[in-house]
Amino acid sequence: MLNGKENQIEVSVFQQPKIGNKCNGDYFFYKETETQFISVLADGLGSGADANESSSAAIHIIKDHHTEPMEKLIKLCNNQLIHKRGVVLGIIKMDLVNKTFELTSIGNVGIAILKPNGEKKRNIPTPGYLPSYGHSFKVKRGELEPGHVFLMYSDGVYERSLLKHVTEKQDMFVITDRYAKRERENIADDTTLLAMRYG
Repeated sequence: MLNGKENQIEVSVFQQPKIGNKCNGDYFFYKETETQFISVLADGLGSGADANESSSAAIHIIKDHHTEPMEKLIKLCNNQLIHKRGVVLGIIKMDLVNKTFELTSIGNVGIAILKPNGEKKRNIPTPGYLPSYGHSFKVKRGELEPGHVFLMYSDGVYERSLLKHVTEKQDMFVITDRYAKRERENIADDTTLLAMRYG
C-alpha cells in the first residue's frame, strides 16, 4: 500500500500480483508539479515478468515526457511498444492552474469519477490496446472541483465491489485499504487500484 498527500492531491495505491506470481504485470506512475498532476496505469497483456516489461516501458516513456499533451503521450507509448507485448493504459491529467481535467483509458483499465455531490460516473474506455495502428481514442474533459475523486484500476479489481462501497467523502487510504481487506483473498489477476482526490 502506498499513501501520500502531494500539494493539492491526496493519493493512495493498493497493488498485488496475481496469486502465485512474484512480479506484477501492472505498472503505475503519478506526479504533481505546480501546474499539473498526472497519473498513469499500464497493464501488460498477460501477467508476471513479461507483462511487467511492457507496462514499465510505457510508464517510463510517459515519466520522461509527462508535460506533453495526451495525444502525444499515447503516440510516444505506441512507438515505444512496437515489437513488445501490448498494454492497456489509463491516463488522468489535472490542470491545476485552469482547474480542468482530462482522461482516457484504452482497453480494460477502469476509471471512475466521484463528484463532490456524490454522483458516480464510470468512464467508457476505448476498445483495444497499445501498440495500435491508426486507431483513434476518446479523451474525456471536464471542470475540476475541490473534492473530486478519481479511481483508476486494472482488470484485477472487482469494479462492482469497489464502486458499491466507495463514497466521495472517504479518505483515499480508506478506499484502498477497505478494498484490499475485502478482496485480497479473491484476487485472480494482477491488481492495481489508485484513489486520488483533488483539493
